[in-house]
Amino acid sequence: MAVRQRAVATLPTLMRALRKESPSIPQRLPSLRRGFSLYDQVNLIDNVPEDQLRFQGYTDSGFTVNGVEYEGSLLCVGNLLLSWTPKKMSDITIDSLSIFQAVRPIPEILILGTGRYIQPVDPEIRKFIRSTGMKLEAIDSRNASSTYNILNEEGRIVAAALLPYGVSS
Repeated sequence: MAVRQRAVATLPTLMRALRKESPSIPQRLPSLRRGFSLYDQVNLIDNVPEDQLRFQGYTDSGFTVNGVEYEGSLLCVGNLLLSWTPKKMSDITIDSLSIFQAVRPIPEILILGTGRYIQPVDPEIRKFIRSTGMKLEAIDSRNASSTYNILNEEGRIVAAALLPYGVSS
C-alpha cells in the first residue's frame, strides 16, 4: 500500500516534468482535431511484416495486395497468393476449392468474398469446406478482404477466396 501511495504522490511531479520537456525536433500534430490520441501513437495496421499479405484496395475487376494490383479472382492461403479461376458465384465448385484438401496446416476459416453483394453458398460447397475442418464465412468481397487482413494480422491461420468486387451475380 505504501508503494502505491508513493507512486501516486509522484504522479503530479512526473506530469509537470513531461509538460516542460519539449521535443528537440518540432513535429506536426498527428491530427488537427486533437493534440493527442492513442490511435495516432499506436498503429498496428501499418506495422505489418513484409512477408504478410495485406489487402490495400479493390476495384471492380481486382485487388491491390502489398502494393501490387491483381486482376481477377484471388485465392489466399496464409501468406500465399494465387490467381483463382472462378469469375462469378456460379463458377465456384468443389473442384475450384479442392486445394484445401492438400493445404497444411488447415486454415481455421475460409472467407469467401462473393463480389459486390452477399450471395448464398451451395450447401454442397458448405459441406465440403466443413469436411476439410474449416469454417466458412461468405460475405461481400470488400468486407472479406478486410476480415482477412484482421485475422491474418492476429496471426491466425486463415484463407480467402475472393471474387472481384464488380461481380454481382
